[in-house]
Amino acid sequence: MMKFIITIALAFFGLQTLAQNAPKAVLKDTTGKDTDTNYVIIHKDPRVDLLIKKQAQINEETSRAGRRTDKGFRLLLISTSSRDEALSAKTKVYTYFPELKAYLWHQSPYYKVKAGNFKDRKEAEAYQKKLNVYFPKGVFIMNDIIEVKPPKPGEEEISL
Repeated sequence: MMKFIITIALAFFGLQTLAQNAPKAVLKDTTGKDTDTNYVIIHKDPRVDLLIKKQAQINEETSRAGRRTDKGFRLLLISTSSRDEALSAKTKVYTYFPELKAYLWHQSPYYKVKAGNFKDRKEAEAYQKKLNVYFPKGVFIMNDIIEVKPPKPGEEEISL
């Protein structure tokens, strides 16, 4: 333990010595004299700012924060203690129902697979009948917080 502390102390003091002996930025002023500075001048292409703004926009559109949530329904397909079985169920959903989004949750010791983002129960019931073919143990409709796609710019939400 003492060797470890000594090693850390030597490394710390060695880094301090390196920092003190590091070269400083020196600029020549208009009179030709050397001046010490504590800043760096960066020359960058203005297109970099455009790329940063574009990436921020893409991140906003695709991030979880960019999605809205609402009350709705999801279908519980399987609740099992086997991770492989849960992944298999999720794969089945993507294979036979690519329009549905599948969610895998782990609540120790169980893995739960839910599917869909249904606003109304009738739509969930229609998919429940279709999914019962692939999941014979039963598919259950559950109240859940669902993801709702935000309207695109220029579109308005229609409320009934």
